[in-house]
Amino acid sequence: MEEKSVEVLTPGPKGSAIDKRRHTGSKTGIEKDLAEVLADVISVERVSVDSHFFDDLGANSLVMAQFCARVRKRADLPSASMKDIYRHPTIRSLATGLADAAPAPDESSAPAPTEVVTPGSTPRYVLCGTLQFLLFLGYSFLAGFVADRGYTWVSADSNLIGIYLRSIVFGGLGFIGLCTFPIVAKWLLVGRWKSSEFPVWGLKYLRFWTVKVLIHANPMIFFVGNPLYVLYLRALGARIGKGVTILSRHVPACPDLLTIGAGAVIRKDSFFPCYRAHAGRIQTGRVTLGRDAFIGEKTVLDIDTSMGDGAQLGHTSTLYSGQAIPDGQRWHGSPAQPTEHDYLRIEPAKCGALRRAGFGLVTVLQLFLVYVPLVVGGAYMLFNLIPALHNRLGPGAVGFTSPALYADALILSFVLFFGFVVVGLAVLFTVPRLLNVVVKPDKVYPLYGLHYSIHRAIGRMTNIKFFKWLFGDSSYIVHYLRGLGYDLSRVEQTGSNFGTEVQHETPYLVSVGSGTMVADGLSIVNAEFSSTSFRVSRASIGPRNFIGNNIAYPSGARTGENCLLATKVMIPLDGEVREGVGLLGSPCFEIPRSVERDSRFDHLRNGEEFRRSLAAKNRYNIRSMAFFLLVRWLYFFVITVVALADVDVYDSFGHVLIAAFLVFSAVFTPVYFVLVERGIAAFRTLRPQLCSIYEPYFWWHERLWKVPDEYLNVFNGTPFKNVIWRMLGVRLGSRVFDDGCYLTERTLTTIGSDCTLNAGSKIQCHSQEDGTFKSDRSTIGVGCTLGVGAHVHYGVTMDDGSVLAPDSFLMKGEEVPRNARWGGNPAAEMRDTPHRPAALVQKEVAEPSRPTPPTG
Repeated sequence: MEEKSVEVLTPGPKGSAIDKRRHTGSKTGIEKDLAEVLADVISVERVSVDSHFFDDLGANSLVMAQFCARVRKRADLPSASMKDIYRHPTIRSLATGLADAAPAPDESSAPAPTEVVTPGSTPRYVLCGTLQFLLFLGYSFLAGFVADRGYTWVSADSNLIGIYLRSIVFGGLGFIGLCTFPIVAKWLLVGRWKSSEFPVWGLKYLRFWTVKVLIHANPMIFFVGNPLYVLYLRALGARIGKGVTILSRHVPACPDLLTIGAGAVIRKDSFFPCYRAHAGRIQTGRVTLGRDAFIGEKTVLDIDTSMGDGAQLGHTSTLYSGQAIPDGQRWHGSPAQPTEHDYLRIEPAKCGALRRAGFGLVTVLQLFLVYVPLVVGGAYMLFNLIPALHNRLGPGAVGFTSPALYADALILSFVLFFGFVVVGLAVLFTVPRLLNVVVKPDKVYPLYGLHYSIHRAIGRMTNIKFFKWLFGDSSYIVHYLRGLGYDLSRVEQTGSNFGTEVQHETPYLVSVGSGTMVADGLSIVNAEFSSTSFRVSRASIGPRNFIGNNIAYPSGARTGENCLLATKVMIPLDGEVREGVGLLGSPCFEIPRSVERDSRFDHLRNGEEFRRSLAAKNRYNIRSMAFFLLVRWLYFFVITVVALADVDVYDSFGHVLIAAFLVFSAVFTPVYFVLVERGIAAFRTLRPQLCSIYEPYFWWHERLWKVPDEYLNVFNGTPFKNVIWRMLGVRLGSRVFDDGCYLTERTLTTIGSDCTLNAGSKIQCHSQEDGTFKSDRSTIGVGCTLGVGAHVHYGVTMDDGSVLAPDSFLMKGEEVPRNARWGGNPAAEMRDTPHRPAALVQKEVAEPSRPTPPTG
């Protein structure tokens, strides 16, 4: 028998109301067939063709996704998507809508096939992982050798001024070396990137991975938003015109294929990697942006895409491979489509080449005269001023097994760790407030001046992830955000007002209405940029909203009270203010704010029972916060012990110990946090749940989300990440290529062999909507591909060989057929012939006698 989700099997609170409504019979065969399928899904005898799916029948999106999947399996019925369900919320209107959208008899109704994935080679997979580890080992020894020689030279001078000057020389040369080494390595290993295709885990992939890792690890990444960063990309081969402003930290891995015209603007969290992983192969391709082009936040530009002069792409939008925006046009959505809205809403200012050069020069002087000697010389002074370190620098120090070593490490790690927590909070609540006095709201300032520097400093300090991780998913995040500067009006505490991932341009121009709940991944866009100017302005979120995952919320948003903003929705900036509705998709459309089936726990959100439950949750969250502070401090304590032990025998082994410390950290970190996460779960797997956020199970589940996992990014594109996923409980096949996918509930996730998971993709096996928590299993079949930035919800099944296009949102409960190609937000079947990357076209021209299967 077909397995159903726990949510589908759970009846709504007023299931009997369906039978009491007046029944309207079907007039056509398609109405009758659709009504029979829906009646079977919701387990009733019959369904009126005029009954509203959500208001009358009490269904929700997961139930209707099951209905769509059943309909798609019927050859005699037209295919239905969730967008069709929301647009036509009765059987009668749905039958009419599907009939109108049906292809003409001479048109093919069959979807375009995807490329058949050839199973990878296990020996090649193992060899690639081995070589990657050896490269890391060699880099660690090189770094250890340089650090050892530099420290020895700096410490040879006992004079404070001499130490400062030597720190400038060594630190400056070291920084220049770190910046230029990836550039030299790129030109030596690859040369100039061209449009091409090659399999993962091969020798060409190894060169690609090496260059990509070095480019991403380059300290120049800290200069994003600075003219120096543009110079760095040019040195890597990118063709970039004058006056370009790049605010995204996602570095293009194949910069030779990137062309950006003068005056273009790229906002933060945008992906333009100039490559993609597809069906077990890397495909590289061009991304071309014309003069004065504008790219909004949380956008994805696939390979072989282009934008003309003056073209705009709005926030939360995507250009699929082969799409091109003509000169002067404005597009938005996923996939992008034309719009009339102007996303460049700020006047230009005077910002010439001299201002940009001066800003870059000041940055270099600050770096070499302040930051570099502070780090290098500070490390030397730390070793000499702290007895626990100074006493170990000479021969005759205590051994590794001495209790004094652990006592020193205990004191040192405790003071440094908890001192950072206390001092960090004090600094965050005071220094940015003082700086904020200089930057006035709604005033246009030129880029690369004092106001711009202060704005960037405020954003960097107040977006530190540690404290949001600590206080998030609890009542205490409200006090933290209010301390930063958020205007939270009269807060109605829910115990989950905000998640652990929320970011902003400035915290002092954020307003959130009473009773609003925010899931993870909210980016508040309350600053606007042109290529020459910027302006901060207030972003206001209305009361009684629920905001889903991974949303960019800009100032001027046209949403008001009591809105449900679904995961990855594109927040509208035009039209009437939306109130009392739900918004889904990119571009967005209206859906029901809530349905009867999803309101079953509303009685727990007020009254005496709510107050008792909230108090209990607060106590539980305090214990969780204390526990994870202890977990992180214990990790820091172990690292400190090993570091002190290395110092103890440093004179004997030198750079070897530095390299050994780096390797130990890379191995110990995942093992430690895997044991923490599995220990919390008592080494058992999760099970699908449907419960209130005021039930103890949910509080325990929140605890799993707090286990640190930033270390996973270090292993992207290597076989070692698959090992870690298996240790965390993921049911994972062989030779999976994971270039940066994130899994929220590991033990509810199944991924088949030879799958391809692109950077920024996410498999989220849960949902929180107002006061209700839901989780279910998601299964990705053999040989599937998740595009860059794709988001897979809970209760999803992707059959073998299927493809999810970049930046798509595959909604809960969806079933993607074998070898199907889906895309969009929300995702639906894509029947058009997919664009063939330039690399494959060139290959076919060069080898005309070899037939090439079509790609997805």
